[in-house]
Amino acid sequence: MDERFNRWLLPPLLALLFLLIVYQYVSPACPGAACPRRPPASAARRGGGPEEREEEEEAAAMPRLAAKFPFARGELCRRVRFDMRGRDVIVFLHIQKTGGTTFGRHLVRNIHLEQPCYCRAGQKKCACHRPGGDKDTWLFSRFSTGWSCGLHADWTELTSCVPAAMERRGCAGNRTLRSVPAFQMLQIRSRLSQRRGKAPWQQVPLPGPWDRTVRCRPHSGRRNFYYITMLRDPVSRYLSEWKHVQRGATWKTSLHMCDGRSPTPDELPTCYEGDDWSGVSLQEFMDCSYNLASNRQVRMLADLSLVGCYNLTFMNESERNMILLQSAKNNLKNMAFFGLTEFQRKTQYLFERTFNLKFISPFTQFNVTRASNVDIGEDVRQRIEELNFLDMQLYEYAKDLFLQRFQYSKQEEHQKNRLKRREERRLLR
Repeated sequence: MDERFNRWLLPPLLALLFLLIVYQYVSPACPGAACPRRPPASAARRGGGPEEREEEEEAAAMPRLAAKFPFARGELCRRVRFDMRGRDVIVFLHIQKTGGTTFGRHLVRNIHLEQPCYCRAGQKKCACHRPGGDKDTWLFSRFSTGWSCGLHADWTELTSCVPAAMERRGCAGNRTLRSVPAFQMLQIRSRLSQRRGKAPWQQVPLPGPWDRTVRCRPHSGRRNFYYITMLRDPVSRYLSEWKHVQRGATWKTSLHMCDGRSPTPDELPTCYEGDDWSGVSLQEFMDCSYNLASNRQVRMLADLSLVGCYNLTFMNESERNMILLQSAKNNLKNMAFFGLTEFQRKTQYLFERTFNLKFISPFTQFNVTRASNVDIGEDVRQRIEELNFLDMQLYEYAKDLFLQRFQYSKQEEHQKNRLKRREERRLLR
């Protein structure tokens, strides 16, 4: 009797236990429909509304960058109050084979401006005057002022030359000064600086065969120079320069000015005899120990006066390399802006955010270049990396800083838009 009773009682008890288990996982508050996901804790604390959940999901969707180098907030937040109507000037440091020609054309032809640059058909240079009829230029670059400080002038040359070159362009007798070469600009700069605090008009004698009197009128207020540049992956840049030189290109007219003089032939020998190095093989290109293609980006961004310019006997090689690399990093970090050839859209975005200027057409990422078409083995790639070991370290540093700045700007933009949406919703209530 008891055994039959237990058999009868066991199924209802098991069924009841099954219902209790199911009840724990299926809420009666949402019958016939799937329950919504549990909102994040932060959204729950604010009430868990759909707008808050949307903002949390947008924030979570932003990519997280594993930073390699620590940078302060002021080094990531790049905003300059560029006064185009005043005396501010953007100075473009153009490093060979970094996409600088394309970027330089963007600056003169692809920016929304109150007074666009005037570019004549068939001419490389454009007139980029300030709004309001001022003939002064707001852009110092190959496509606006030409090579006023020498062909592909580096940081050492530009910082010594640009202030004087801009003063020359402000002279009433500008045409008489166009032939003054960069190696005499330091003398001009010194003489022009003596005008400050004197009469509104000052006689400025020019040196050498251009020694003639030109009446200049000093402008009120100082100029702000905002230096910008482009960098590229060192291996790709090196291969691109080799292909360029192989086709017969040279930069032998570059002045390489440092501490008021150009290097002697012993300090800076050439890698070839004759007019150019056309037809050079990659092996020959790599074997030239004084080829300026090696570590070009570090050399062009560093203050060469810190290491005795091109005098390699000034200090030992390891100390020289360490100082050059650190100087290039500091100068790059303190520039108003720099972009990377491998990140065209991000470069466009950061430039627009930095200077509060907008480009007309978006930048295009060209993944197929002459360098990318060069088929090299792993041993050759390793050799190029060794030849450019300073550039490799600089590019790693630059890429990390660039991506951190991009992420910081995106997060800042996201926060600004989120606050704007909140304010709009508040006004609608």
